[in-house]
Amino acid sequence: MAQALEGITVVDFSHVVAGPLATHFLALNGARVIKVEPPAGDPLRDYTANRAEMGMSPAFRGINLGKHSTVLDLKSPEGRAEALRLIREADVVVENFRPGVMARLGLDYESVAVENPKVVYCSVSGFGQGGALSEVAAIDQIVQAMSGLMQLSGREGDPAMRVGFPIVDTFTGLLAAFAIQTALLQRERGLVRGQNVDVAMLDATLVMLLSVVNPLLMAGEKPQRTGNRGFSRAPTADTFACAEGEICVGAVQPGQVEALLAALELSHLLDRAEFADRVARIENADAMHTHLAAVFATKTAEEWEAILQSAGLPAARVRGIEEALALPHLAERGLVLNIGGDRALNAGFTFREGGPGINRPAPALKR
Repeated sequence: MAQALEGITVVDFSHVVAGPLATHFLALNGARVIKVEPPAGDPLRDYTANRAEMGMSPAFRGINLGKHSTVLDLKSPEGRAEALRLIREADVVVENFRPGVMARLGLDYESVAVENPKVVYCSVSGFGQGGALSEVAAIDQIVQAMSGLMQLSGREGDPAMRVGFPIVDTFTGLLAAFAIQTALLQRERGLVRGQNVDVAMLDATLVMLLSVVNPLLMAGEKPQRTGNRGFSRAPTADTFACAEGEICVGAVQPGQVEALLAALELSHLLDRAEFADRVARIENADAMHTHLAAVFATKTAEEWEAILQSAGLPAARVRGIEEALALPHLAERGLVLNIGGDRALNAGFTFREGGPGINRPAPALKR
């Protein structure tokens, strides 16, 4: 069974994370991706000291699996001419230079659409291709700060806290891949001839935050920092220290709260006015947390995970990433690919037929 994007050619001028991640998802679904790199290569190739035997950092290899690489000096007439030749034969072009760079090279959408009217051309940038902030430099943590994301983590009164991985780059790449595939579907249905896609990291981050942004826009509800307590603010949806390790529990619905308290032998708390309903429990959250924490401290997190999951409750022991990857469940789902000795993540969803996957390693730089 052919993959959804087989026959689609992508010319990828992007570098580092957000743009290459977008084209990585296209490659996982069958697209042929030609990665255009400067003579020095994508900076992500040298991102860490751990370049291993293949001469590329794991960060680079993980999001450039299966791509083809070609080296072009876009500052030279010959490099630009070759880039234009590749674009003429492409279905998709992706770039993440600062706004205006591709125009100065004569490789912006307006220029290349004359040569290839059917091209889907996606520009990924910090703040978009136009507007007051378009020329401002941006990397992941800068957009985390500007978007309000850093003020959501932690508890009230804590300093601002960056999310511990490049979440803005990651979500922007995913959104760009979705936008590109939407534009390809538009073209397939004859709704457009080609398309110019503008994806901004700031826009993407606010979309990612829609669960707090939409209530603010619609009803003026200001976001609250809840630490490890769930978004519901319910004290029964929190993280608790155990005799060994920590357990995260997500009892939000009335039936879940009843089941949790029964498992903890605390059902009598529901007879007390301060814990009788959801609103009362939120208003008296610290008091209820104290009752729950005392019981959770009597067993290990592993024991509580088994008890609560067997009761049908959303609960999990807090694991490190290495422990999470070792879950047999993930092997059954085929989440981790093994390509030439490199283990890397697949797309994160499955199809019955013709699903995502790749069988070629990341490309060496052809100097």
